[in-house]
Amino acid sequence: MKVTLCLALVGGASALQPGTNSVAKTQAAQPSAVAKQVAGGAAAAMVAGIICAAPAFAITSEERQQLSYLQVKGTGLANRCNEVVGSGSISVPASGYKIVDLCLEPKTWQVEEEVATKKGDVSKQFVNTKLMTRQTYTLDGISGKLEGGGSITFKEEDGIDYAPTTVQLPGGERVPFLFTIKELVAKGSGGAFKPGYEFGGSFKVPSYRTGLFLDPKGRGMTTGYDQAQALPASQTGIGAQEELANENNKVFDVFDGTIEFAVSQVNTEDGEIGGVFVSSQPSDTDLGSKEPKKILSKGIFYGKVVKEE
Repeated sequence: MKVTLCLALVGGASALQPGTNSVAKTQAAQPSAVAKQVAGGAAAAMVAGIICAAPAFAITSEERQQLSYLQVKGTGLANRCNEVVGSGSISVPASGYKIVDLCLEPKTWQVEEEVATKKGDVSKQFVNTKLMTRQTYTLDGISGKLEGGGSITFKEEDGIDYAPTTVQLPGGERVPFLFTIKELVAKGSGGAFKPGYEFGGSFKVPSYRTGLFLDPKGRGMTTGYDQAQALPASQTGIGAQEELANENNKVFDVFDGTIEFAVSQVNTEDGEIGGVFVSSQPSDTDLGSKEPKKILSKGIFYGKVVKEE
């Protein structure tokens, strides 16, 4: 009953989709059966408002500053990047500038998998996934220096630049990864941010787990057992430990990732830029015991260009 009422009220709108209020447009064009039921009793509307929170839509930085903590709590807005309105340009003539409050909000996640066709041919393709993490996957408050002139270079320095995230493949397998842009160095041609401007570069992807993590058998990298206890002996007596080498020898892997940004909105007056991004990075290896999968994250970003003090 609760789920049915929620779906009817929000019109199937996804919390991962910003922007337009499609529910209002639908109800204005044609009164729904749910609207008639709610009109029949104020109590039904009150219950619906309690059990089913409305999806969070796009919000600008000015609108966000007017909200209190209690107005943001439980709405999903804390996991959203600000929207930018405008089509101007922001020049970065030389050094002495930086980007602050950089925010990356993924919208979709794809994992590279081997897919078999009807003819039996196997090829690697990116398949869509289902997000298993709650609304804590957005990177925010990131800052770094800008170097301008004939081209712009951004070097990431600080902020909430990683977020442990898990997605699920259509077959049910779950793929954890550390969504991040640590030590990002992104470059673009041209000395001004404007609609259509593109920049990108590479970054580091640390291990999803740290050295203090212990697996179910008590093995770890800096603590715990060196090898699993009470394992059954090998039937052949040959290569018993080789099979378990990756499980026993924990490794803190650091991989490389790449990301591309495309600016679509610029607010010259407030120094804000916004647009879309595509990030490619490896997944978790469980401290070296598994082969990493390739993760493709797509979403929106927001940043503010300011002059260094």
